[in-house]
Amino acid sequence: MSMTYADAGPDPVNPPARGVAAEGPGLRDILSAAVAHGASDIHLRVGSPPLLRVDGQLRALEAPALGTDEAEALVLAAMPTPRDRDDFLRDNECDFALVEPGVGRFRANAYRARGGASLVLRHVREDIPSLASLGLPPSVGDLAREPSGLVVVSGPTGSGKSTSLAAMIDVINGARRCHILTIEDPIEFLHRDRLATISQRELHTDTTSFARALRSGMRQDPDVILVGEIRDVDTLRTALQAAETGHLVFASLHARSVVDAVNRIIDLFPVAEQRQARASVAESLRGVVCQQLVMAADGRGRVLVSEVGVGTPRLREAIADIEKSGQLEDIVADGEFYGMHTFEQDAVRLVLAGSITVDEAERVVARPADLHVALRRAGYRGDRP
Repeated sequence: MSMTYADAGPDPVNPPARGVAAEGPGLRDILSAAVAHGASDIHLRVGSPPLLRVDGQLRALEAPALGTDEAEALVLAAMPTPRDRDDFLRDNECDFALVEPGVGRFRANAYRARGGASLVLRHVREDIPSLASLGLPPSVGDLAREPSGLVVVSGPTGSGKSTSLAAMIDVINGARRCHILTIEDPIEFLHRDRLATISQRELHTDTTSFARALRSGMRQDPDVILVGEIRDVDTLRTALQAAETGHLVFASLHARSVVDAVNRIIDLFPVAEQRQARASVAESLRGVVCQQLVMAADGRGRVLVSEVGVGTPRLREAIADIEKSGQLEDIVADGEFYGMHTFEQDAVRLVLAGSITVDEAERVVARPADLHVALRRAGYRGDRP
């Protein structure tokens, strides 16, 4: 079935009554259309036609709005195992990975909204991109080549953290004869052994929690460990212990800057432990990569804007000493020699290159006024600054 965009968006306020929606496309048709349009995400919910997120914007497909029964059937049909369906029917939400042969792989979250079944799927590309193709600087590749320590990739939801982590793992896979252990929720990119051997474990399928899988993983002779997300202090403690004992540990975190990432890591610990935690993080941290995606200047696709902090002696000292933590932003801004830069510095570079507009650059910086000053100093003579 060939599917195109609708001219107007759905009306989510007045969903159709149960069972009155016209016969709509099947799940495979929707997923095929999403891949054909280059969508990153697919939204299925009662009262709306299928929605695709293309270049950051939601667009409706030309299809009938989903009725209650139709949405329920699509959501249950997407789930690959009886356990997933049981979990959804019991808990009203469920995470899983879906592989549609000949179409692609998708990360999925099913949930209920106003009693109706809903589903959001993220298309996971099978080819793992290179760091350069993602727009990440060479210093990120250097972090991937560290022999040990902790590397954190942070950013808001949908900023491409999982893709960047997969690209970093792929760098190691092509360069080191080692054992890489990944713990993910769910597995997004399937890695094939090259020089390295890779064990990929999925939450709820292969293990019950990140912390438990990490503790168990220490007995599985790993050289490199990827933790899909640091969600609690137990996971963080174990990750730091692994980094301190000679492993290279990658982890993702929801944080908007290097400073925010460091503060969130410290704040996960109880107050009484935070002084010691600062010392442990300072000793183990090799780098923080923060990223956001903004619309390209030509409107075709999105561009990654990054902030990178590298674990130099000066940066580690600022983490360890709470009295010096206020220097972190300046250390990152002044660390170009070591491969560091702030969001503002990267945004200026991308505006000058014509890759993004000033309006989009303003979305990723903390102080837009400072961005305009930096652009003028760099010689930018656009309309806005």
